[in-house]
Amino acid sequence: MTLETTQGLKVIRPQGYGIRYAIRTFRTWWYAAWLRTLGRFSRTYLGSFWIGLTNLLSVLLLGFVYGVVFKVKDPVAYFMFLAVGVTIWGFIAESLSSASSLFVRRGQQMKNNRFAPIFFCLEEWAFQLQCFAQALAFVVLVLALIKPTILLSALSSALLPIINLIVFVFWMMLACSMLGACFKDFAQFLPIFLQLSFLVSPILYPKKALGAHSYIADFNPFYRALSPVRRAILENQVSLEVQIPAFFFNLLIAWLMMYLIHRLRYRIALWS
Repeated sequence: MTLETTQGLKVIRPQGYGIRYAIRTFRTWWYAAWLRTLGRFSRTYLGSFWIGLTNLLSVLLLGFVYGVVFKVKDPVAYFMFLAVGVTIWGFIAESLSSASSLFVRRGQQMKNNRFAPIFFCLEEWAFQLQCFAQALAFVVLVLALIKPTILLSALSSALLPIINLIVFVFWMMLACSMLGACFKDFAQFLPIFLQLSFLVSPILYPKKALGAHSYIADFNPFYRALSPVRRAILENQVSLEVQIPAFFFNLLIAWLMMYLIHRLRYRIALWS
């Protein structure tokens, strides 16, 4: 920490811009995100329980519609496949869409206080992470009623894939926030791109349904982050030789993105 004197008052400012800054300001941005969650459902009877409930209702509707369209032979297995996939995709899509306009929405706050731009990214990421945790926990508990071993898989095999997913979403949010600040059209384009990615990704259907076009999934970064989590939860399978290198790769890219935001912090304030 450094002390700066402003008109006789000492102001404490955390040093750094990367992991050290995130750790030192953790309580602030995590609590700010939690207050947003509480405010979102204030004066409701169910509170944040609505996050898991609305996600589950969406999965039930999609499962019924696409189960009829695809004429699935095992509706229960398809519902489980769909529930985990849609929940994870919702986390990815909502996080990136929100990040694309983050600096524009927080422009005045960046200009009027001493928080670094990365602080607002951390707060938004924490908010999306808290929503995702509640939605995924609700889905896993419901699926555990059908297949009890899922609960053990979610707490053991899925741990590293979930961490990789969370870090992947974080650095993607940083990239989208910078692009959204620099190019105002990006926030309008990204939802369209995400919707197309959702349709061509094996989320509503298994990868083998792509047939000769399965390479689309292999080069789809969203699916590559989503699939290991779903496989670990539903099948209790995890590929450590893939997940461990992916973990360090995601950490490196996240650090580079945080460094880039630090270097561009003054321009980001002007862009927004």
